[in-house]
Amino acid sequence: MAQRYGGQFSPNKSPKKQGALRHAAPQRGRSRAILLAVAAIPLLLTAFGSGPTGLALNLLAFASIALAAWLTREGLEAEEAYNARTISRRPAIPRKLFGAGLLGLGVGLATFDGGLINGLLYGAIAAGLHLFSFGLDPMRNKTLEGVDEFQNDRVAKAIDEAERHLRSMKTAIEATKDRVLIARVDGFMTTAREMFRTIENDPRDLRTARRYLGVYLQGARDATTKYVDLTARTPDEAAKADFTALLDDLEGNFTAKNQKLLVNSKDDLEIEIDVLRDRLQREGITPRT
Repeated sequence: MAQRYGGQFSPNKSPKKQGALRHAAPQRGRSRAILLAVAAIPLLLTAFGSGPTGLALNLLAFASIALAAWLTREGLEAEEAYNARTISRRPAIPRKLFGAGLLGLGVGLATFDGGLINGLLYGAIAAGLHLFSFGLDPMRNKTLEGVDEFQNDRVAKAIDEAERHLRSMKTAIEATKDRVLIARVDGFMTTAREMFRTIENDPRDLRTARRYLGVYLQGARDATTKYVDLTARTPDEAAKADFTALLDDLEGNFTAKNQKLLVNSKDDLEIEIDVLRDRLQREGITPRT
């Protein structure tokens, strides 16, 4: 089926917001991670002419290197999400570290026919080069200075859950192959993440915004899934219009709430400045204006 062009000068374009670039800077090493698996393909081509021992070693080597490539790519994506947030918990599984170990194992098995020492040396070199190229996983939780650990953890958990809802929306809408709707959902995700960053910068906002991160995003996810299920059987322009209107309403509500949170934060700061100024004046200190 022909797809409507949605470029910069299209009358029905749905441009991505500038904020999307800030929240989703791609990791440069992703393509290199994929090349790890591609580089292991020759092991499959030579496996079946090496006898049973060679066959087993080559297949295990290929499986280890392919799994290392997958873990490395997943680790880069987890690091990307970690870097985009002000408050974040470190990845529960150090995927890049495990990827380095599996790459070393795979290379060691692939070169084992040259002797045990050669296999160990080549494997260690491969693991070291992996760590040099891709680095280590984030090993510490990212917290906001001056905020207690309990508050940081509450915000991190709430935003982790909100991000899962957004990823589910993205996965569901991509099944439609409708580039206009996919871009529309991307725009809503950017707006939602603007609120996430606001809450991370002032965890006190979580109390008033929790419904947006939970109930509203869960409803948006469920509505997306239902729309995709409906249109998978029969295209329905009315349903598409309703779904687009829902996204418009959600984005408007999230934008308004985020603006309110920002205004409240500014008001709180002005109150704190006024209190501090009064305290200084009582101490006989005249602050500069």
